Amino acid sequence: MKKYVSFFAVGIFFGIVLTKAEIISWYRIQEMFLFDSFHMYGVIGSAVVLGIIGTAIIKKKQLKSIQGKTISFTPKKQSIPRYLFGGVLFGLGWAMVGACPGPIYTLIGYGYSVIIVVLLGSVAGTWAYGLLRSKLPH
Repeated sequence: MKKYVSFFAVGIFFGIVLTKAEIISWYRIQEMFLFDSFHMYGVIGSAVVLGIIGTAIIKKKQLKSIQGKTISFTPKKQSIPRYLFGGVLFGLGWAMVGACPGPIYTLIGYGYSVIIVVLLGSVAGTWAYGLLRSKLPH
């Protein structure tokens, strides 16, 4: 139970950061898709750069997970159509609901109860992918 408290605390911290950075704002997301503001592109770009740096550190120092297992990266088969289709599908969903998956719980906690529909859709989509995964090209 103790380890779940720490995950819960990190989740609350993450939600506060998303709120303060205005990542949960529908208007910020609309500005991004209309190319009216750099704000969201700056946030996403910062996350990508931080991810690249973190991955490089993990590889260079051969860091281990909390369980003591070596963290390894398996190269994926490059497929432009696959990434284009997935990116367009993700972007359309993001644009239609005005929220990406990251702040769904934050938006619900903030009082936007209509986002529960988005949460249910996300869970249903994940479930459907799990059922169809073996039949999809990877």
